[in-house]
Amino acid sequence: MLISNRVSRRAVMVAGLGLVLSVAACFWVSPARGQQAARGVETVPGMPPVADPANLYSETRFDKLSPTVANALPRVYVPNLKSNDVYVIDPATLKVVDRFRVGINPQHIVPSYDLKTLWVTNNAEGRTDGSLTPIDPTTGKPGKPIAVDDPYNMYFSPDGRSAIVVAEALKRLDFRDPQTMALQKSIEVPQCGGINHADFSIDGRFVIFTCEFQGSLAKIDLVGSKVLGYLKYLKLSKGGMPQDIRVSPDGKTFFVADMKADGVFLVDGGSFKETGFIKTGVGTHGLYPSRDGTKLYVVNRGSNHVHGKPRGKGSVSVVDFATRQVVATWPIPGGGSPDMGNVSADGKALWLSGRYDDVVYVIDTASGEVRTIAVGKEPHGLTVWPQPGRYSLGHTGNMR
Repeated sequence: MLISNRVSRRAVMVAGLGLVLSVAACFWVSPARGQQAARGVETVPGMPPVADPANLYSETRFDKLSPTVANALPRVYVPNLKSNDVYVIDPATLKVVDRFRVGINPQHIVPSYDLKTLWVTNNAEGRTDGSLTPIDPTTGKPGKPIAVDDPYNMYFSPDGRSAIVVAEALKRLDFRDPQTMALQKSIEVPQCGGINHADFSIDGRFVIFTCEFQGSLAKIDLVGSKVLGYLKYLKLSKGGMPQDIRVSPDGKTFFVADMKADGVFLVDGGSFKETGFIKTGVGTHGLYPSRDGTKLYVVNRGSNHVHGKPRGKGSVSVVDFATRQVVATWPIPGGGSPDMGNVSADGKALWLSGRYDDVVYVIDTASGEVRTIAVGKEPHGLTVWPQPGRYSLGHTGNMR
């Protein structure tokens, strides 16, 4: 009888253990799938994981400076399109502390994917001697330029394997080695006149570029290296001139600044369809997320024309990402032409070039107070450095 009881108890224990293992098996996932579930977004191979699927800007907060930029000089680099030089500003003193010549028509200053170099894109409009000038951010000094076809702007693939040179006049994207700039491949975008600014999907699978001179957008498959399609605006009764583009914190909606519509169009990235519009100000041009990812600073250049005049109706509109409402408007006192730039590392200042006023604006993000600094002729895509983030997707600091 004792043996029988022991056998029965053992049978019950074994059966119970089997039930536990069976239940556990129902919920077990492979380590790889577990990591994918934990981060919520399956990214392309080689791309860093998305830390917070609800806020892809979570790693660009003021307290997220990478060790890579620990020795970088705190500086603001201003490319002057017409004087072919770069002014260097010390943000602590608001003084110009250096100036050096670069290539012809410097358009933007672009932080590299690995955060180790700042690239000046000299596209030499109407010429064939475009170049990229590297700047060492630890010294603030330029290096030897590299000859590159028509580098109006530059981005980096989310996996870091390629620099994407935006050859605007050629309607082409040139994928290059991010260090040597040797050509890897090209993607022709024939129906995207004025291909210019871009932003990437949260998983790194596609990118949407604005087509400034055709009032449309181009969606590019980065995995298959092909154009997926073009989107013509439906509501632009004034005619469209899309400029900068930024994705929402959850990665679902792309905000598109339009200089002729005086506002921001909303486009669903997955379906590639227009979903809304936010009226902001005259000549809507640049878009910059706040450091906490809750606001979008919308820069209104003050003119609906490519070549504007000084002291236009320039302003900055502050849009709440969640409500998609304008919660504040900061006019430039006396008029101006705020264009491109970025937010300081601590998020307390918005730095913008004054395109047709030959100045830089420093805007207090708490009060909207504006200060100005005189620079060279027709400043354009300035960058603030260092900026927080793990890596740069290009432009004037599209950080993730």
